[in-house]
Amino acid sequence: MSIKSIAAKVFANKIYKKTQVWATNPIAIQKAVFENLIQEAKQTKFGIDHGFDKIQTFEDFANQVPIRDYEDLKPYIEKVVKGEENILWKGKPLYFAKTSGTTSGAKYIPLTKESMPFHIEAARNAILHYIHETGNADFVDGKMIFLQGSPILEEKNGIQFGRLSGIVAHFVPKYLQKNRMPSLETNCIEDWETKIDAIVGETFNENMTVISGIPSWVQMYFERLEQKGGKKVGEIFKNFNLFIYGGVNYEPYRAKFENLIGRKVDSIELFPASEGFFAYQDSQKEKGMLLLLNAGIFYEFVKSDAFYTEKPRRYTIGEVEIGVNYVLIISTNAGLWGYNIGDTIQFTSLKPYRIIVSGRIKHYISAFGEHVIGKEVENALKVAMSGTNASVNEFTVAPQINPASGLPYHEWFIEFENEPDDMVSFAEAIDNEMRKQNIYYDDLISGNILQKVIITKVAKNGFQEYMKSIGKLGGQNKIPRLSDNRVIVDLLNRK
Repeated sequence: MSIKSIAAKVFANKIYKKTQVWATNPIAIQKAVFENLIQEAKQTKFGIDHGFDKIQTFEDFANQVPIRDYEDLKPYIEKVVKGEENILWKGKPLYFAKTSGTTSGAKYIPLTKESMPFHIEAARNAILHYIHETGNADFVDGKMIFLQGSPILEEKNGIQFGRLSGIVAHFVPKYLQKNRMPSLETNCIEDWETKIDAIVGETFNENMTVISGIPSWVQMYFERLEQKGGKKVGEIFKNFNLFIYGGVNYEPYRAKFENLIGRKVDSIELFPASEGFFAYQDSQKEKGMLLLLNAGIFYEFVKSDAFYTEKPRRYTIGEVEIGVNYVLIISTNAGLWGYNIGDTIQFTSLKPYRIIVSGRIKHYISAFGEHVIGKEVENALKVAMSGTNASVNEFTVAPQINPASGLPYHEWFIEFENEPDDMVSFAEAIDNEMRKQNIYYDDLISGNILQKVIITKVAKNGFQEYMKSIGKLGGQNKIPRLSDNRVIVDLLNRK
């Protein structure tokens, strides 16, 4: 065992003990975070506009600060982008994380000197919790790769901006710099396919022990490695034993990954976003990710089935229940207030508070009142694949409201790596699991309002070609699991 791995274990034990302090006092910790946020922002334009000097309780805050999404907060953000100070948070932000908006073009999410450290510490602490629990630390002596956006930043009115993953690349600790791949030159390549080929060339003969990224784009990297080497990734990288991922559910990719790697590897799930780093998997034995309650973020939760009512109830951490689908609302030390990030979550544990990401509040199917969410379709596919030879590269689901004949249905567009032996039985298994999970969907099938699931096969690399055609291949971009319309699938049908 190397000195570096011994030091990692000692550090891991220290961080684990620090985590237990706030994880075992969740309500008090969130109250302290809330009070600090209000105090620090009293003299900002947003704080003055919303009477922060009069806010004493969460109820005061909920009455004075409505739930907003980016469009609602945009007038304030535009002032910050112009270089104005003390608008959403004191002073100016250090960075803007630039992301793609669905209705407003580019979105600029502020990152401040108070918020930035939590993005870095959370990713580090996820790995340290893994070391603490498993005792596995040998990987720290090998090479690590983080598939991410370009670290090249631009500047506007004295504030740098770029992709979040590119910004974070500037904060990699010195002790990891020698282990980190790819090179800066390769990391700066904008074209994703060119970048992947360059990464394959750089890493092929290295001792890669940790690989991290969004599963769909790591899959492309693995496929290129297999093409180059003619063997499984686990044979090319014999000491590769830890995969770190975020952004999407890993389960639909698991069988494909294990086939590409040739063996099982441990994995750590993260829940990062430009708006904040919300949770990470702290245990290999427990389901869900530890919600970060001491990271400069105050959380609210709105039941998703009530979200679009006139004034939905806003719950705090001490009021949530296991298994309920909540829209995640945040207020942060980067100056986001009552902000709807668009994700829905469910709690798997309340001691400590662990969550899973169940979908997107805008990514659902309710064309017939069924309100199907991402977690349900992902789980249905997982159940259908179990016990079969089927593996899936990518998929999305959309309603077919006006079929050429017969009843309407949910159409599943699936790019198979290995097709099931019996496609009819496979579709039947998906449909049965959907009916078990969603009583509204079951009622629609039973009542002959909908016919059962229909699967449409997507050609190899069809989803990659679709993402390329809309300029979103690679980086942090990902395919929505489901849509309430056919915009995506109509474009897929043209491929």
